[in-house]
This record gives sequence, C-alpha cells and structure tokens, in this order.
Amino acid sequence: MAITKDMKIQQIVGEHPETVRVFFKHGLMCVGCAAARFESLDQGAKAHGIDSDALVADLNALLEEATAEA
Repeated sequence: MAITKDMKIQQIVGEHPETVRVFFKHGLMCVGCAAARFESLDQGAKAHGIDSDALVADLNALLEEATAEA
C-alpha cells in the first residue's frame, strides 16, 4: 500500500516502523507525539515547514525498496 498525504502519521509508523528514519531525515520528529494520532502527514509536514510531496516520495521509495528486497 502506498503512503499518501492524508494518512495519519501514527498509522504510517505503526504499519511501517522503518519509516521513522525518513521522518527524522526530513526534520519531522513528532512521530511519537500525541498529535501524530490525529494529524495527517500533510498537516504535520505543513506545521513544521516541511515539503510533504518530498516526504511522501521518500517514504514510498523506502517501501518500494523494502518490497524489492523481499
């Protein structure tokens, strides 16, 4: 399943814990924050001045890479 901007941050990290490093790389450190349960990836990125399109692209690239290796 591809990651989209409207997915909740906690949902993404819960289903794909390996994505934490991508969030950190982009400066989005709130993966464990209480707001991560309610905020979409797009909302969290915008709140921190992060390009959500680039973040989504990197997250999906990581998942594609993991799928190719499996």
